[in-house]
Amino acid sequence: MNTNPELPIPISYIAGNYFIFSVDAATFLRREHNICGILAGTLPQVPQQNVFTGLPLELMPEEARFLVEEGVACIVDEVNFQKQGMQSLVEEDCKKYLKELESQGIETMQMLLRHKERQKEGALKKIAEKKATKAKKAELKQAASDATADDSASPFFEDSQPSTPSQVSSRRSSTLGSRDAMRITPAISHPPLPQQPPAEHLLPLPQVPSSYPLFAHLHSKGYFLFPGLRFGCQYLAYPGDPLRFHSHFLVVSTLWDEELDLMKIISGGRLGTGVKKGFLIGGTDKNLEESSDAGSNVRTFSIEWAGM
Repeated sequence: MNTNPELPIPISYIAGNYFIFSVDAATFLRREHNICGILAGTLPQVPQQNVFTGLPLELMPEEARFLVEEGVACIVDEVNFQKQGMQSLVEEDCKKYLKELESQGIETMQMLLRHKERQKEGALKKIAEKKATKAKKAELKQAASDATADDSASPFFEDSQPSTPSQVSSRRSSTLGSRDAMRITPAISHPPLPQQPPAEHLLPLPQVPSSYPLFAHLHSKGYFLFPGLRFGCQYLAYPGDPLRFHSHFLVVSTLWDEELDLMKIISGGRLGTGVKKGFLIGGTDKNLEESSDAGSNVRTFSIEWAGM
């Protein structure tokens, strides 16, 4: 089920970077606004791994500015907001919040115990079936060799256990206490802090590089844009969600009056063709009138190498 977050979505500004900490906000921005960002967090229980990253979602300054201009998000001075917010909390609010985290941890442990017991029941059932099959084969073999002898084989699995695993699981779940509760690491700060920060903690529009008009132009055409450092460019342009499509363009922004080295165009075109992408350069056209839409006065050129 898709959950749309409350707008505007707070984007946390921390040490010069822009982060989204809510999974609902991250999925909403990807689904509705073609903003993917880069997952920059590690798993709370395995902080040293760097293969499967998670929240928070780090945004480029261009992505953050675009969302603010669209009225979808706001920039929050997260450090000051956290400091002042925590200092203003009363002791009762802190105790209530810790109690909620403890109850969530106990519920999570109960769920894990039930899952483990179901796995155990399945494994025991398979073992019992194998032993029963083996016993049945032994009985048939004995009956074939001695038809007159009484079948003295006894079933292997009768009532060897005093109680079922599900009964043991229910007893353990009911006796879980605060010591057994899983330590929950919340990804968001509300509660106890308010979801929408007060106006005094909001920041102005982010500073963006000169390539922002090109970014806005391509985004308005439906492209998903990723950082392009891996391919020596500014952006990678995908025609749809990067989970479903390969990128189509290596994107480089230029100024309208900037002189371009022919060798850079040649190397960019050869590189793009070599990795099955187009080499796209673009920038703001001073001869075009700028409208209210960001990136409306941008011109782009795609260079592809032939005969390779």
